[in-house]
Amino acid sequence: MQKILVIEDDWELNDSICYVLGQEGLQTLSAHSLEEGKEQYRKGGTALILLDVNLPDGEGFEFCRRIAGQTPVLFLTARDLEEDVLKGYELGAEDYVTKPFSMKILLKKINVILKRIQEKEGQIFDDGFLRIDLGKALVQVRGLECGVTPTEFRILQEFLARKGQLLTYEVLLERLWDGGNQFVDKHALAVNINRLRRKIEDGEHRYISNVYGMGYQWIG
Repeated sequence: MQKILVIEDDWELNDSICYVLGQEGLQTLSAHSLEEGKEQYRKGGTALILLDVNLPDGEGFEFCRRIAGQTPVLFLTARDLEEDVLKGYELGAEDYVTKPFSMKILLKKINVILKRIQEKEGQIFDDGFLRIDLGKALVQVRGLECGVTPTEFRILQEFLARKGQLLTYEVLLERLWDGGNQFVDKHALAVNINRLRRKIEDGEHRYISNVYGMGYQWIG
């Protein structure tokens, strides 16, 4: 389970936040300084960081700058000056909440961020060898862009939307036809899928399985 890391030096507030999140079924990690927070973060599995700006051993701004683009940050701070708020957003923070705040509102903001993270993750497949970003229509193999046709990309969309499920020939033909594709039979479908497999697979990496007489399945 992914965790929420709470980096807040006010012990009572830290405990209260972790308790409220725990009541909602969310798993938390607690830290009371930047160094402690960095140590917890290095363990991995952090989905979101709730970060104070003023900490005993430094500013949360610097930590946010270092992990920008890697893990979402929601600032919790008493620093309510406009320049501080703007700085937080400029560093890539998802939100900036000033103290005192409502726990209900904080929880709502957290849920919105987590939902956005889940939706974003659902748009990306990445196992280190193959990376597919559906949102950007980008396919990469070994870090290099792999050119796929619009038809091949729609095939990938169908597979990633239903990982592990058997997609029959009929279902694939119907869905790809509705998307404006020129498929007319199973042979044309097989030609496109085999061409796609040659682009994204090698001897050690297999992603598409042909279930004989029935259809195809994403096994990546």
